[in-house]
Amino acid sequence: MTIKEIEKKTLALNALDKIHLVEKLLSSLDKPDPEIEQAWIKEAEERFAAYEKGELKAIPLEKVLRDIKRK
Repeated sequence: MTIKEIEKKTLALNALDKIHLVEKLLSSLDKPDPEIEQAWIKEAEERFAAYEKGELKAIPLEKVLRDIKRK
């Protein structure tokens, strides 16, 4: 089956079936990359260690939220 055939059949689906298909397709793309996951874990551990040593300061949640709202 070609992409055009799949597209034609997909567009003929009812709304609920289209939503279900879109959800399936999107979830199939949302697979974590193990290398990236490991890099983030390492980064988080290093940041936490720096925080515990006093090399990194925490920012209060209220300030972070205020700053986000201003943008």
